[in-house]
Amino acid sequence: MTTVSSAEHTRRDFLYIATGAVGAVGAAAALVPLVAQMNPDASTIAAGAPIDVDLAPIAEGQIIKVFWRSKPIFISHRTKKEIEEAQKTPLAELKDAETDQKRVKEGHDQWLVLIGICTHLGCIPLSHQGEYNGFFCPCHGSVYDTSGRIRKGPAPFNLPLPPYKFVSDTKIQIG
Repeated sequence: MTTVSSAEHTRRDFLYIATGAVGAVGAAAALVPLVAQMNPDASTIAAGAPIDVDLAPIAEGQIIKVFWRSKPIFISHRTKKEIEEAQKTPLAELKDAETDQKRVKEGHDQWLVLIGICTHLGCIPLSHQGEYNGFFCPCHGSVYDTSGRIRKGPAPFNLPLPPYKFVSDTKIQIG
């Protein structure tokens, strides 16, 4: 009878090691797609990504609408008259008192960037409309001034401001 000492490797030891290695590689191969499917979809990532807007083609007095995170963003190139009217409005006349200086970036008073969703029921207001030549929500009659502040109607708050910054004098990044 032949006896094998435990210090020698047998064919059975090799089979155990090989089977374990193949099992580990198979488990890792199964985990890769499982982990990958947990990452957000590319369209989801793109929907929340910041957008750059070139301000150069926007004429004075013009308001454009862009979309960020599926929300309409109004970018207004305000005239000197619109800026002066917004700045001289007494805070006592406002439902949601906020100065014009807090609604624009310092040194860029001519640019007003707003989320174009009425704070009453979520409608999209019309620009250059209403008693204050700002924004008017025809659904329920909310009237905003040239700074996007609520002046009349059922809306309780001013039009919200998105997070944005000036990348250069003629370009902003929203988000």
